[in-house]
Amino acid sequence: MPDGGQLTLREIGRAAGAERLRVTGLFAGIGGIELGLHTAGHTTELLCELDDAASTVLGAHFDVPISRDIRKLRIGSVPDSEVLAGGFPCQDLSQAGRTAGIRGRQSGLVDEMFRLMEGMRPEPRWVLFENVPFMLRLERGEAMRYLTETLSAKGYIWAYRIVDTRAFGLPQRRQRVIMLASRVDDPRRVLFADDAGERLRDETKGTSYGFYWTEGVRGLGWGVDCVPTLKGGSTVGIPSPPAIWMPDGKFILPDIRDAERLQGFPANWTRAARNESRRPDAPRWKLIGNAVSVPVARWVGRCLANPRRPVDARQSLLESGKRWPIAAWGAEGEAYSYDISSWPKAYRPKSLGGFLKHPGTPLSLRAATGFRARTKRASLRFRPEFLEALDAYIASRGGDPRAITEHTGRRRQPA
Repeated sequence: MPDGGQLTLREIGRAAGAERLRVTGLFAGIGGIELGLHTAGHTTELLCELDDAASTVLGAHFDVPISRDIRKLRIGSVPDSEVLAGGFPCQDLSQAGRTAGIRGRQSGLVDEMFRLMEGMRPEPRWVLFENVPFMLRLERGEAMRYLTETLSAKGYIWAYRIVDTRAFGLPQRRQRVIMLASRVDDPRRVLFADDAGERLRDETKGTSYGFYWTEGVRGLGWGVDCVPTLKGGSTVGIPSPPAIWMPDGKFILPDIRDAERLQGFPANWTRAARNESRRPDAPRWKLIGNAVSVPVARWVGRCLANPRRPVDARQSLLESGKRWPIAAWGAEGEAYSYDISSWPKAYRPKSLGGFLKHPGTPLSLRAATGFRARTKRASLRFRPEFLEALDAYIASRGGDPRAITEHTGRRRQPA
């Protein structure tokens, strides 16, 4: 289908999984979890999403009931579902957010998931959570401690794993916590069934680099042959794409359609969210940044359809107060680390430059000079050739990099 089209699930193939499960999607966003599970063979019965723009996107693709406010969702209105899934709000848990913690006004809505899973009859066979990995460190891991203790008290076996989107061939460095719980099945047979080990790309001639032009003082989000994590906001207060330093010396912003593809969606998946403002695609960037990568959910869906023996790995009892690892599982009040990587698969990736299908937008002179000024105030250490290329780019756009105020200070590598 051409990029200008509007795909529906009827036009997106569904795999013939070993077992087809019915899914209720909470905090559905633009449907990353549900689209991934659909392509793995499962069916969506109900969606719940409060955001107007996101709900508009869901309505354009999913022919199912859409409830708006999880707090008003009655248990009796939730259809029988084997999977209750939700990427519950991360605003209070993310490093770039309010960091109010699991009991914050937004992230605390995970309790609504607990309310529904406890009241549904029959109970869902699987409960699937998704959120940011910073939740493992914030308040010494209080968010994960709250989730695991609540699940254990309700008689669930749980497992979680940090999963990197790059493992599925997409040039975006994006890590998310995927957590699965069940009363009747072993989630380790889903989340721990694959491990390819982390595979990083070598820097070669012609490599593209992604970074956040909205940062530059305390962080950069530097990515070798990939973009940093697409996100719904930025340090300058607007949803903004990352910049890409291309091999020809140009600095571009990726097209919105490529941003959708970097999350595993078809191009123009969020087109229904365009508005008539001066920045009509701003809502789309926010939606894409908050979404779940489709291939990650598809992998989970395939493993749910065909659970297998977990890979052999070292396990050890997690003592109270210890840092949460990349992967762990537990039940009945005890937790165990599982020595496994964030790369379940290692699909052959395209280079970032080769992945992009649509012409990007040149980074504006104002954005480039603003970023360059921040680099001179920063305590970060930048690659000399990167700064030289940036200065040359500013000059090519009619700016004077020599006029940007310099600042000397202690230098270190960008995070």
